[in-house]
Amino acid sequence: MKPRFLLVYGLLIFASLSWAGSFVAVRVIHQEIPPIMLGFLRFVVATPVMFFLLFLLKKPFFLSKQKLPQLLVLALTGVTLLYMLQFTGVSLTSASTGGVLINTNVLFISLFSALFLHERFTQLKTMGVIISFIGVVLVMFGQMSNEQIVFDSSFLFGSILVILSAVCWAVYSIVGKHMLKEEDSLVVNANAFLLGTMLFLPFVYTDINLVLDNMSFSGLIAVLYLGLFCSVFAYIAWYYALSKSEAAESAVFLNFIPLFTILLSFFIGEYPTPLFLVGAGLIVFGVVLVQKAKLQLRQMKTSEDV
Repeated sequence: MKPRFLLVYGLLIFASLSWAGSFVAVRVIHQEIPPIMLGFLRFVVATPVMFFLLFLLKKPFFLSKQKLPQLLVLALTGVTLLYMLQFTGVSLTSASTGGVLINTNVLFISLFSALFLHERFTQLKTMGVIISFIGVVLVMFGQMSNEQIVFDSSFLFGSILVILSAVCWAVYSIVGKHMLKEEDSLVVNANAFLLGTMLFLPFVYTDINLVLDNMSFSGLIAVLYLGLFCSVFAYIAWYYALSKSEAAESAVFLNFIPLFTILLSFFIGEYPTPLFLVGAGLIVFGVVLVQKAKLQLRQMKTSEDV
């Protein structure tokens, strides 16, 4: 394998592993730092670094006022609502449950693209969506049968919150895809981070001083990990690798996130049930089918244009 491909694949694995670790970090620290506050602090750390990168690369700091409506959607669905839902959901369930269920964002992207962008919804896509949602049911109820997890409505509610965060990510991806046709990805994300951080304030401002005064060293490490590794370093690694490889090829590496999360969960004493693993496998298999269907449609469109 050529050194360039080793670098690209290494960066893609690093990004996937970093994002998988975020679910474990939330589970470890959520009792010390409330989930919504943790989401806020993540972007308090990440946002200045993103703007420092804009400064170093001599890119514009802000988007035009005309982009504000789209930017507001990105800030809500890619920062504020996304992590309010995801972190709260993970705090009520388990790291592995969050890491697996968030992977359903690919399915929602396909569904929304068919509904609002009139993209073709082929039989292969339909099969992939159905298989994945069967997997979702097995994951939710399979992990609730785990003797280490108390069976109550909070686990089911947390699972639903994680799925809703996947819906947010799907909206963010679709809206962001159109913005990136005209704007630089680093500028768009830095602005979304800034506005999203501000939108957190009504939910956290009364408790900021209390949380900061009582934050342990472990809490600080978790916040820095989420802010720097998950929101900055993994982002840079992903987009650099994406620029050096095919989008469809890179997207396959997102399927490693559930696997990495399950493996990392062992270190915090979370052990998946056999039914959970079957469900996780079905979700990943369904997502792969949807990705394959999207690739086939792209190839057909390319051949028609030629």
